[in-house]
Amino acid sequence: MSSTEIEIVVEDPTAPEPDSPAVTNVATIDAAVSVLLLALSATLGYDNWRTGISWDATGPQPGYFPFYLSVILGGASVYGLVTSFVSRREAAETFVTRAQLRRVMAVFVPTLLFCLGTQFLGLYVASFLLIAGFMALVGRIAWWKSLLTAFVFTAIMFVTFDIAFDVIMPKGPLEAAFGY
Repeated sequence: MSSTEIEIVVEDPTAPEPDSPAVTNVATIDAAVSVLLLALSATLGYDNWRTGISWDATGPQPGYFPFYLSVILGGASVYGLVTSFVSRREAAETFVTRAQLRRVMAVFVPTLLFCLGTQFLGLYVASFLLIAGFMALVGRIAWWKSLLTAFVFTAIMFVTFDIAFDVIMPKGPLEAAFGY
């Protein structure tokens, strides 16, 4: 038996089911991203045009190079938009299924809440909650292990950044209560 005939199959028990219904297709996402990039390039182009896109006695004005970069971005966005409408092959391709989107949202939503929580709770408390939550809810690790790991990691981060290197990090009410 040659080594090319040996196949090792590893099943992932948390893998999304293969018969999950499609949420959207590739052509729709291509068009949506192209429209968003076109809006960004128009905004950047206008702002740089407002600050000056020509040459004066000292050289290029502040918006000269960024304006032309936004023109290139706008051209690429228009090209992407046209190809998303013209391409029929990608129209049938599934971009994401419901099960895959659920898995992505299981990471995206807590991360978004972490970013918002950092503004009110500070970096360390928000990090503690994110780590403990991910370990316990997504990783299905025992709560005591999740809380202990999150506490140790957050304490090491605090000692490293705030005490050892004196780096200014976003603080919340808990740090203020301890005088930091």
